[in-house]
Amino acid sequence: MTSRPGYLTSGTESMPFHEALRAAIAASGLSLDRLQDRLLRRGTPVASATLSSWQSGRYQPERQRSLAALSVLEDVLRLPPGALTGLLGPPRPRGRWLPPDGDHPDLARAWSDHHDLTAALAVLDTRWDDSLTRLSCHNRLDVDADRRVRSMTSRRLLRAEADGADRWIALYRLDAPGPLPRFRPAAPARLGTVVELPEEGLVAAELLFDSPLARGGTVIVDYTVEHRDPRPYSQRVETTIHVPMREHLLEVRFAKSCLPRACYSFRTNGLDAFPDAARPREQRLRLDASGAVHAVALGAGPGRVGIRWVWG
Repeated sequence: MTSRPGYLTSGTESMPFHEALRAAIAASGLSLDRLQDRLLRRGTPVASATLSSWQSGRYQPERQRSLAALSVLEDVLRLPPGALTGLLGPPRPRGRWLPPDGDHPDLARAWSDHHDLTAALAVLDTRWDDSLTRLSCHNRLDVDADRRVRSMTSRRLLRAEADGADRWIALYRLDAPGPLPRFRPAAPARLGTVVELPEEGLVAAELLFDSPLARGGTVIVDYTVEHRDPRPYSQRVETTIHVPMREHLLEVRFAKSCLPRACYSFRTNGLDAFPDAARPREQRLRLDASGAVHAVALGAGPGRVGIRWVWG
């Protein structure tokens, strides 16, 4: 590495990429949020959660926009051009069931099962997906006395990392064939374009904000997924998290007249389709006095978080 006055000038030539990046960031004295801000001001936005994943070694930048941002990051950290990009290893194999290598998968790849959904979801305006930081999400599933799911409610807090974000893309997949559900956004959000893919058991919808967000602005998005017919004999619920999220709360409320024998939470470290992947970590959950269980995942994603239950 050639010498250049700055935060880090030598000693990283033999380091793995993530260690060199972590050392450069530490030497700079800049927080991840400040680095995120400087990258955004230069037109190469990268979420602080992504920077954290890069320096931890969990992912490495591979997409073109990530590599462009990395070049700018070298300059922000006062490193010679190529000081970090030259340490990157070869791209890792990609596939629908693998976690993203560099940042995160787009919606089509995250939600594809056996078929490529890129063309089907292209009618949705997904350009703001990368610039909305997921601060928190609370999903609640209600199971009736006949062991059927009637609806799921979702409430999430989002923060805009760029000016102009005006919608959230909501997706829901059935765990068995049947009529697709409807999205019911709560005011002030309203429904935009809806894509229904019966053969995939998938429905996706734009939930439009009442006005575009300015950078740093936050919005609460509430909606309900209503089933046209109650889902028969449900035994699990699962959330796909394709972009890192600070806090995810998953709750299942059972009718007190029909409680399961046991409940377990599970979590994967990638987007492997459960149960085809290796069995994820599970934890026994305790039903509370109201007949509900919940699981909390902090710093979650990309991956899957879920709750399964066993009927007596």
